[in-house]
Amino acid sequence: MRVLGVDPGLTRCGVGVVEGVAGRPLTMIGVGVVRTPADADLGHRLVAIEQGIEQWLDEHRPEFVAVERVFSQHNVRTVMGTAQASAVALLCASRRGIPVALHTPSEVKAAVTGSGRADKAQVGAMVTRLLRLSAPPKPADAADALALAICHIWRAPAQNRLQQAVALHTSKGRTA
Repeated sequence: MRVLGVDPGLTRCGVGVVEGVAGRPLTMIGVGVVRTPADADLGHRLVAIEQGIEQWLDEHRPEFVAVERVFSQHNVRTVMGTAQASAVALLCASRRGIPVALHTPSEVKAAVTGSGRADKAQVGAMVTRLLRLSAPPKPADAADALALAICHIWRAPAQNRLQQAVALHTSKGRTA
């Protein structure tokens, strides 16, 4: 399974591609950040993020895209920018028919470190260890994107089984 993780942001949108399956060593295929100037017009920034994500999709051909689910923060302006960048990632993947999964920050932290309250340094350290890298990816947005991809690879099999069980239960309920 090849997954593009996207840590959405208007100034720095982390992107990282991980390949592998649950229970086996994972491989980092690529990692980076799509950057936009803070003083640029919002529309131009969103177009730059779209172009950056499209390049990653073209180059790495992921089977899935995992995006950080936007959650409520105290700073509404930050939430809006994150939500807008997230929507661009969803749009780019959906336009190509690539399935998108949303994972909360605490889900990602718990999957990668074992604690939903881990800090950025702990996430970076575990991403480094899990992908057998020589150093944590910089900036933290890049490491977070890899953590999203890892989380999806590890969680997808269980989520698929759960969805199949719900579908089976629902279909039995309709025929009874």
